[in-house]
Amino acid sequence: MKYTSYISMIAGAVALSAIIPAGISAASAASMNFEIAFNQTETHPQFKALQMFAEGLKERTNGEYTAEVFPNELLGAQKETVEMTQTGTIAMSVAAASLLESWNSDFSVFNLPYLFNSIEDQKKVLNNPEIVGDLYKSVSDQSVIVLGSFTAGARSVYLKDRFVKTPADLAGQKIRVMQSDTNVQMMKHMGGVGIAMGQGEVYTAIQTGVLNGGENNEIVFSSLKHAEVAPHFSNTRHLMIPDYLVMNVDLYNGLPENIKTIVNEELAKAFDYEFDAFAEEAAKARADAEKVGAKFSDDVDMEAFRASVKPLIDSKLTNDVTKTIYQKIEALR
Repeated sequence: MKYTSYISMIAGAVALSAIIPAGISAASAASMNFEIAFNQTETHPQFKALQMFAEGLKERTNGEYTAEVFPNELLGAQKETVEMTQTGTIAMSVAAASLLESWNSDFSVFNLPYLFNSIEDQKKVLNNPEIVGDLYKSVSDQSVIVLGSFTAGARSVYLKDRFVKTPADLAGQKIRVMQSDTNVQMMKHMGGVGIAMGQGEVYTAIQTGVLNGGENNEIVFSSLKHAEVAPHFSNTRHLMIPDYLVMNVDLYNGLPENIKTIVNEELAKAFDYEFDAFAEEAAKARADAEKVGAKFSDDVDMEAFRASVKPLIDSKLTNDVTKTIYQKIEALR
């Protein structure tokens, strides 16, 4: 890699430990660079937030600790970079919600439809240690810890030739969903047919009739040009899922306490920034989509959709952990 990984820094620090004066830790005797993998572009709000974290970390540690963000899957696809974080090849990676659900099914609670009424409600929960603290630590047996969450916005349905008001309007409509069984089930309950498919295939699939539409946030709708082939965007806002930032657990646990505090405080600022920045980018994306002919509808029967997915929600709340988290979220509404 172009940048020295944190593992080589730790090795150097250990070698120095035999000669540095008493009272100076090996970790503080050598600089350390955190490599962070990211699968989106430099214009994405999450990249900007991670850059903000890197700047704050460098400033507050006088350059002893730095971070380098690698966008555009430069270090590999997300599944690969999460595995690299587990093995300690890199320090951190952004991870999709479905990846963590595969390690601990309790994470499925944050992948449920209509969990939040708004992004503001989501913001109150995702980085609230009283609600998510134990859950975020629960994947330490996978060699990572969840440092916090970004918003991935609100996902809504868009179709080639019609708006959606009720579940009946989705009857027979083939909709691309994320590659998880929960999402396929969700679309079935919403009235449509969920087709799990990689994001890169969606434009052509809609264009050729393999799909009738998709479901995503405004940024993806515009940036991947789905507005050109499925211009009817209905604000179903059925999913507000997070993207997680995971870190190698041994690295995190080995940091001096004052550095842990700096890392956590600077990330808290970055997460807050990203929520606001995402909203701004979503508004801009909507305007860009409208310029190419997309139309947006708020005429959606949200209660009908909520009722349609309730059996799915009930089937996923299978233990005390998920039920307790769900109840805490409901109490904040």
